[in-house]
Amino acid sequence: MHAITIPEPGGPEALVWAEAPDPEPGQGEVLVEVAASAVNRADILQRQGFYDPPPGASPYPGLECSGRILSVGPGVSGWSEGDEVCALLSGGGYAEKVAVPAGQLLPVPGGLDPVTAAALPEVTCTVWSKELVTTPPGGALAA
Repeated sequence: MHAITIPEPGGPEALVWAEAPDPEPGQGEVLVEVAASAVNRADILQRQGFYDPPPGASPYPGLECSGRILSVGPGVSGWSEGDEVCALLSGGGYAEKVAVPAGQLLPVPGGLDPVTAAALPEVTCTVWSKELVTTPPGGALAA
């Protein structure tokens, strides 16, 4: 497998396509063959050396991707090998394969191409969160 790595912080030239170990899906995870990945602000900050992935997350950038499920780990139901998915990640979307918690997957809507689907998770979660949040009249979400 290959992944985009960041040996040293910097500009776009800091991104290096390199061999990387294959991820293995753990309890509650699926392995996704990445078809496309989105670019987020955190990916740019990581490249520049200003954002560390959360503990236990993949060291590779990429917080959203789309692709096909290659295998399903133990404890996963509702997803099958071959399903077309998009995923919200804590890292690893800039790799050929990524292990993803099953709860962070969305099915790719019919007719949506992989590139567009890769940018869907962050937007979907943002809109969904807004729909779930209520504020009292005159209230605010942030000061």
